[in-house]
Amino acid sequence: MITNFKPILLKGVQIYSEDQWIENGYIKIKDQKIVELGTTENLSLQEEFEVLDIPLSFKSVPGFIDVHIHGVNGADTMDATKEAMDIMAKALPGEGTTSFLATTMTQEEHQIEEALLNAGTYINGEQAPGKAEILGIHLEGPFVNKNKAGAQPIQHIINPDLELFKKWEELSGHTIKIVTLAPEQSGGLELVRHLKTNGMIASIGHTDATFEQVMEAIDAGVNHVTHLYNQMRGLHHREPGVVGAAFLKEELKAELIVDGVHVHPEMVNLAYQQKGKKGIILITDSMRAKCLKNGNYDLGGQDVTVRDGKASLSDGTLAGSILKLGQGVKNIISFTGCQIEEAIEMAAVNPAKQLNIFDRKGSISVGKDADIVILDENLDVYMTLCRGKVAYIKGGKTT
Repeated sequence: MITNFKPILLKGVQIYSEDQWIENGYIKIKDQKIVELGTTENLSLQEEFEVLDIPLSFKSVPGFIDVHIHGVNGADTMDATKEAMDIMAKALPGEGTTSFLATTMTQEEHQIEEALLNAGTYINGEQAPGKAEILGIHLEGPFVNKNKAGAQPIQHIINPDLELFKKWEELSGHTIKIVTLAPEQSGGLELVRHLKTNGMIASIGHTDATFEQVMEAIDAGVNHVTHLYNQMRGLHHREPGVVGAAFLKEELKAELIVDGVHVHPEMVNLAYQQKGKKGIILITDSMRAKCLKNGNYDLGGQDVTVRDGKASLSDGTLAGSILKLGQGVKNIISFTGCQIEEAIEMAAVNPAKQLNIFDRKGSISVGKDADIVILDENLDVYMTLCRGKVAYIKGGKTT
């Protein structure tokens, strides 16, 4: 059993430290931070550490950051309870996720407000090491386009409303980090400008915007694309659409669900070839059924059926995923032939930089939060530390 009362020493592992691998390395962790790292031949101990010996064939990589996740293990952000937030924060380290944005969805205004208030309260006062850290809120909807609703309940979709958003921003305790919206809708560009001015990310998603409208949105401040390909105007040789804009404009960081269901593996490869390792952010967009069995579940008051790795509404519309982010990392390596270092960039570095928190997360470096994932020879998650405390160990228990 791991107690974590003492400073921790990870020893013997391969370490990916930003731009290089350290073989047979060590990491010293104290007060939730990485305080020292190097090769074991240079290791010296002046104080007592809890030593975790790791097989030499295992790899230590920065904790993954999921900027778009609705739920896991029976819980959903829209449940608007502390218990739901706790369940998500405790479950996600098992897939290598050490921090995330609690993601809402289109619903009645009062339900969105309850979810925002609950998540904001939890973020600002209920978090502790040893669980995935909720970095903020991703507001997905209701400011989207009904023609690209997907699993967003169409009856609750409204035009972007700046005054309403300001109310929600206040209600959340100023924890909203990303807003997914359709900028072509009335009020869209006004909201985008507000987000940019106030340090939030405007993301284009669930949108039927033309290429020209996307260019206008970029000029207003859009710099993010919500789940590339899914529920947006696609690529056409006479109208490049949102997908064409995402491919062409470096300003746009593109989320990608790499489960082989939402996006065909060859289209994942196309996005990788166009955007490169710096332009993609791996996400799950997972719903509450992740980690649970096949069956019937709820998403925003809608019945969702999960069968064989696919979650869908009664009409067949995809309703989020049940993808684990660690599997997404393995998948993108398989689908594109990229190196693990590039997959790490897409799962940890890029989201940290996009959220402007790379000074404390996103890489294994002295002074940063000790958010660390240990991968075995098959790149499966063996152990996860969240801010210096073991949150998950394969086949074991933590305290």
